[in-house]
Amino acid sequence: MLDKLQNYLKKMSDDGIALAYSGGVDSSLLLKILADLHRQKDFPLAILTMKTVLQSSEEISEAECFARTLGLNIKILVFNPLSISEVHHNSADRCYFCKKAMFQKFADYAKENNLRYLIDGTNADDGDEYRPGLRALYELGVISPLAELGINKANIRQMSQILGLASATKPSVPCLATRFEYGTCLNEMLIQRVAQGEALIRQMFPNMKNLRLRVHCCGRLARIEVANEYIGEVCSLAQNLVLKLKNLGFEFVTLDLEGFRSGSFDGQKKGK
Repeated sequence: MLDKLQNYLKKMSDDGIALAYSGGVDSSLLLKILADLHRQKDFPLAILTMKTVLQSSEEISEAECFARTLGLNIKILVFNPLSISEVHHNSADRCYFCKKAMFQKFADYAKENNLRYLIDGTNADDGDEYRPGLRALYELGVISPLAELGINKANIRQMSQILGLASATKPSVPCLATRFEYGTCLNEMLIQRVAQGEALIRQMFPNMKNLRLRVHCCGRLARIEVANEYIGEVCSLAQNLVLKLKNLGFEFVTLDLEGFRSGSFDGQKKGK
């Protein structure tokens, strides 16, 4: 399967490739393969990353660092998704409008630099989840090699491990807007509060991989989701954790006893 993916990208390379790179496990695998191909034969290549309020500064730094280790520089574009009404009001189809605007900027850059193919890290599992942004990719003609070749997340982690990538075990980190109930008016202060809250929880529990700080009641209530095996440990430090989160501006702090669920605000959209 790795050979198949390498050959797929190699066939595209002569006409130029622009990779929409987030630093996550999926796009990091594509970046590694493209870097290896680029060392074998020089071809037009751009690594594009979008800087927005909906991602932490650590994500951008990690993405830049990994690209540099492969001998590549990334082009950082800047975008304010809160300027889009559907994103600002966190509508259920927010992701479509946000992704459409971001990938239009990527597409414009690719066109201006004569790069025929704009690709991203969407994988074969993404179609099974609530992902309204996939429609935007289709409309803009973005190519998703992993999805087209039927490569799922488990395959990606396995291939990443074969290639010796640290990202093989990296947890998924969706945009910070996913931490809020649909219909919540988003602003930079609320988003940064969530980012800071998740950062301090990770500092307290450095071995914790899957974590979400979900927000309710227009930013007043913080609901912590962690893997079930960490619930007892979090409870043992509850007093300290509550104090830290209240100092960030949350009025109420709860621990979700159901544990971590990816996309827990999307259950009703998938009939779960």
